[in-house]
Amino acid sequence: MKDFLKFTLATVVGLIVASIVMFFISMLIVFGMASSAESETQVNDNSVMTLQLNGILNERGSASTPFDFLLSQADMQTYGLDDILASIKKAKENDNIKGIYLQCNALTTGYASLQAIRDALVDFKESGKFIVAYADHYMQGLYYVASVADKVVLNPRGGVDWRGLASGPTYYKDLLDKLGIEMQVFKVGTYKSAVEPYLFNEMSEANREQINAFLQSIWGNITTAVAESRNLTQAQLAAAADSMMLLQPAEASIQQGLADTLMYKSDMRSYLKQLIGLDEDDDLHLLDLQAMVNIKKSVPRDKSGNIIAIYYAEGDIDGGSSTYGETAITSNKMVKDLRKLEKDDDVKAVVLRINSPGGSAYGSEQIWHAVSQLKAKKPVIVSMGNYAASGGYYIACNADTIVAEPTTLTGSIGIFGMIPNMKGLVQDKLGVHNSFVKTNRLSDFGDITRPMSADEKAIMQKSVNNGYDLFLTRCSEGRGIDKQTLDGMAQGRVWTGEKAKELGLVDLLGGIDTALEIAIDKAGVEAYTVMSYPEKSSFIDDLMSGNAYNILMRTFLMRTKTGRMMQQVRQVEQLTELDPLQARLPFDMNLY
Repeated sequence: MKDFLKFTLATVVGLIVASIVMFFISMLIVFGMASSAESETQVNDNSVMTLQLNGILNERGSASTPFDFLLSQADMQTYGLDDILASIKKAKENDNIKGIYLQCNALTTGYASLQAIRDALVDFKESGKFIVAYADHYMQGLYYVASVADKVVLNPRGGVDWRGLASGPTYYKDLLDKLGIEMQVFKVGTYKSAVEPYLFNEMSEANREQINAFLQSIWGNITTAVAESRNLTQAQLAAAADSMMLLQPAEASIQQGLADTLMYKSDMRSYLKQLIGLDEDDDLHLLDLQAMVNIKKSVPRDKSGNIIAIYYAEGDIDGGSSTYGETAITSNKMVKDLRKLEKDDDVKAVVLRINSPGGSAYGSEQIWHAVSQLKAKKPVIVSMGNYAASGGYYIACNADTIVAEPTTLTGSIGIFGMIPNMKGLVQDKLGVHNSFVKTNRLSDFGDITRPMSADEKAIMQKSVNNGYDLFLTRCSEGRGIDKQTLDGMAQGRVWTGEKAKELGLVDLLGGIDTALEIAIDKAGVEAYTVMSYPEKSSFIDDLMSGNAYNILMRTFLMRTKTGRMMQQVRQVEQLTELDPLQARLPFDMNLY
């Protein structure tokens, strides 16, 4: 027995020691990989930038991690719009880069971001360099981007998904009825449709009206751009859309003018060599996005010390502390960050880049206040991404100038609140009962195991009304629009950037570069450095802070199908953590 315990103890100690040794070896490997990933790219002659779009597009790229080498094995990657736009600009300015090769697979993003990429490619073409696009099957959004190319190449067995836009929200009323759950809804705004999936089985006429309006606006911008690039008429594009081109033979896309030639992907390298004028045996250097990002990574700060700041605000707005992960707006943190920019005398102007469907009304108000204080000290210019709606518009409305893409979804000035009554599920179906002892009449306000009383409903609705009135006031004062007039265009209605400009909700149409130019002009400086905020957290920062979620988000697992399923489960969990009053778009626009 004694020998057994001795050998067992020795085995356990050995395992512990081996684990410690392996940990330190792993950390050495990790640090080595991390340092190697930071090496600057050397651009050889006869290089081509390869922009492979297959994954999820965020406003900003994540800091590199030691696990990035695994991403080539993942079925989807995460890209930063900032990295893509900067890389296209580098490709334009570098004489050794002869052109851009677009590989269009599937990209999860909105049309405003796609337009920003497309506009950058249009600017790139002014250099006289070529753009070639290839896809096995062009999804509609990426075809919109690819249509700017000199040559649109399609796989001989592929197709172009060109069919128009649709939006189909999912409705849950029957499901909730079967579960015994009643959603007690309080809202202001005829068009505030975020609550409809919990009340109805189909969209209201008001919601149908607004969706049709913004779909027509977005589709009009897309078809106008594609028609110009492809030398087609609107009638030809409409006929192609009604033909369901994706299911037609690839030759039909050539005949309809959507593509130029058919070619297998394996032949594209030889085709690129021909465009550059290389022989088959000559070297062709393809630079992926990460290689482009690593070109001239260290940009020295201008000697003047002047800073034009770009602050990125992306994701849902929370009420103070976030469980949404990296792509969320934690209102407490954003308020602190904006206060630092306000007090930093070197910062001469701020571009506030917003890509948010809104969220907590409370959190939006806190950020609005911080933006107002910042504006009192220096120019604040808003640049809107895919969304800057509801709470996203709330935090934008008091800026000096608001710039939006034509296809940005904005407005949605309205408030709602939801408190579930789960009595039918908890008590009637599951047989679980609560019994309260109260010191006051409303001490158990918000108890989800019973329906709300008439008094409670009246109090809740009054709070929503007050929130809407405050929202209107902020927008009225910020935009200089009479409150009654503004109420007529508010009521929760969603507008595209194109229509919002007509209404005076935004000032100019354009991308982040347009906003940056305005900020520089208002700052009145000739010498400056553009700096992005908040600072990206690195892998080491996350490791040291114990932020395991951010680490997982950047690794192989979270960029696979299994990882995305985990994210969906997390989103369901977050629904129970929402603030009572929300200023936001529907949880899922289902725009495709």
